[in-house]
Amino acid sequence: MGIIKAKQLVHEYIRRDEEGNVESIQTALDHVDLDVEQGQFIAILGHNGSGKSTLAKHINALLTPTEGSLWVNGMDVSEERNVLPVRQTAGMVFQNPDNQIIASVVEEDVGFGPENIGVPTEEIWQRVEESLKSVGMLEYRTHSPNKLSGGQKQRVAIAGVVAMQPKCIVFDEPTAMLDPNGRKEVIRTAHELNRKKGVTVILITHYMEEVVDADHVIVMDQGKVVMQGTPREIFSQVGKLKEYRLDVPQITILADLLRQSGLDIPVGVLTREELVEHILRLAQVEPPAR
Repeated sequence: MGIIKAKQLVHEYIRRDEEGNVESIQTALDHVDLDVEQGQFIAILGHNGSGKSTLAKHINALLTPTEGSLWVNGMDVSEERNVLPVRQTAGMVFQNPDNQIIASVVEEDVGFGPENIGVPTEEIWQRVEESLKSVGMLEYRTHSPNKLSGGQKQRVAIAGVVAMQPKCIVFDEPTAMLDPNGRKEVIRTAHELNRKKGVTVILITHYMEEVVDADHVIVMDQGKVVMQGTPREIFSQVGKLKEYRLDVPQITILADLLRQSGLDIPVGVLTREELVEHILRLAQVEPPAR
């Protein structure tokens, strides 16, 4: 079994009136199957209302299944006794870093989580230093979070999760409120944690450019998994992605248009460097060394 495994997972949001009668039922997850191996970098795509954030909340045991099951590191999230161990195994980074930062000094904020779970004081400060170093924020350890940029705040929030030493981190649209530079900082940090520390990363986003380096991409629509595969396999299906109201990386669209105009360019081009290399090859020019 992988570190995260869902089997026929269903979640319904039930709305009731003042007397407790059911007014409406919205199915946010509709029989979802998922199997994530330790150390993978998984990206989950979908427009608003597709169910991707509801899935994230199940992985962190913030929600429990209506039907079906979800296991995190072999623990059933629907069992009350597993809630805290699941949250220690699968950390969560939300959209707005201000919702996760609670202390007035960066290092105190990062140390808050380990202190809550009873980590000895000496080890807390060691974890704080290592976590801030891992996200490139060690020099800001004595700063006030209020004086940091959005991208820096989000990296502090990530450091707070890393200090808990989870096996998996779920990023629920962590760059939605950031400028382009902040987005790059956060995605770079997620990849470094994945590569250097072996942390399983689940990135939920609607920015296509953020998923090109993922190991596996899952596309959701109306609570169902409708596509999955490598980034190249997913982005080679431009028309199908548009059916699900999703954008495609600009470079992939340009490569697709060039191919339609008759140029011999393969499907699923993901980066500018890759496209330039194909064009130079067609022009019989030696591509620059990478």
